Amino acid sequence: MSLAFLEQRPAHPARQAAMHSIRAIQRKDRAAWLSLWREDAVVEDPVGISPLDPAGEGHRGLAAITAFYDNVIAQGDVRFHIRESFACGMECANVGTITTRSADGSVSRCELVMVYRVDEQGMLLSLRAFWEFDELVSRLF
Repeated sequence: MSLAFLEQRPAHPARQAAMHSIRAIQRKDRAAWLSLWREDAVVEDPVGISPLDPAGEGHRGLAAITAFYDNVIAQGDVRFHIRESFACGMECANVGTITTRSADGSVSRCELVMVYRVDEQGMLLSLRAFWEFDELVSRLF
């Protein structure tokens, strides 16, 4: 687990939420990950139209976010390496690499920017992940 960079950055509510999200995903802790989200939250991962979001409107609401976890996140062993983190306002943008090993043994590596937004209580309102789907598919090995 590569959260060392984030742990060394100044405390910020959105950065804390991002760290909790990353930890939960890497532990495969579905309940912990879902508990971070407000009922009306939105996940855009990736932002825009993709095979993961054909309408390009994001996964809106806790039921859709739960389905996204079950259908996408839970399908592999996901590891994060965060190289940069910029927090301001109620948001945090993290730059890094996600490496996923699927059940069939295939590995994908994706460079991305993840923008987390929280409310006043530190609950996640949104995640907007910027990465290129076609590039990810071309890098499967």
